[in-house]
Amino acid sequence: MSSENGYVRTDLNEGIATVTFHHPKSNSLPGHVLRGMAQAITDAGNDPSVRVIILRSDGDKAFCAGASFDELVSIDSAERGLEFFSGFALVINAIRKAPVFVIGRIHSHTVGGGVGLACAVDIAYAHESASARLSELAIGIGPFVVGPAVERKVGTGLFGLLSSTPAARRSSAWCEAHGMYAEVFATTEALDARIAAHARELAAYSPEAMAELKRVMWRGTEDWDTLLAERAAISGRLVLSEFTRNAIAAFKEAAAKR
Repeated sequence: MSSENGYVRTDLNEGIATVTFHHPKSNSLPGHVLRGMAQAITDAGNDPSVRVIILRSDGDKAFCAGASFDELVSIDSAERGLEFFSGFALVINAIRKAPVFVIGRIHSHTVGGGVGLACAVDIAYAHESASARLSELAIGIGPFVVGPAVERKVGTGLFGLLSSTPAARRSSAWCEAHGMYAEVFATTEALDARIAAHARELAAYSPEAMAELKRVMWRGTEDWDTLLAERAAISGRLVLSEFTRNAIAAFKEAAAKR
């Protein structure tokens, strides 16, 4: 993929697979990037030489701005909506099914579907600037596809709070206190050092034991292939509403004036 349209790349080093995604618009996620991430994570999980996966994004702005507004406004049918939102389901299920631990590097703020990614990884380490906002309700949809991953990490009550306050940014300290982040760091250097150390540690352990532990950790999610597809259909239908069209247009206009 070109950098203009976004890209996904995988780097392998001593049993550690680093999957990096990027899009020039604040690491927002169009469908081809979502599918590229899902495939990269699946391929890394299927590689017998890989012991751990690191998921990260490029750039020094947002970790992830969520769904691409450009792609959302181009959706013209429920079928196309289902196809787009299924991309988030593919990524979450790829993380869930990988037989190795997936560590997330949350280097800055994350929004919408990006919060889902931060919650879907097995361990998320974050920079202190990594606030989180579950923004979907503000544009007339909801965190339906990523919701199960968020709810699994923070609990039903806090998922409801995050979902129903789409304008509120939760600080990295809040995210750490409520289980979304494992640890928060004051500098990028400290963040990267912790991730590298943990990845090297995991790479030295028994792959069979880690695969079994991963299955135990994700017990109760065996229906997610079906569940997340059903949730994608809900978002795919709601994104066609006039409310959503107007809300996205207003967001884009406000962003252009900044």
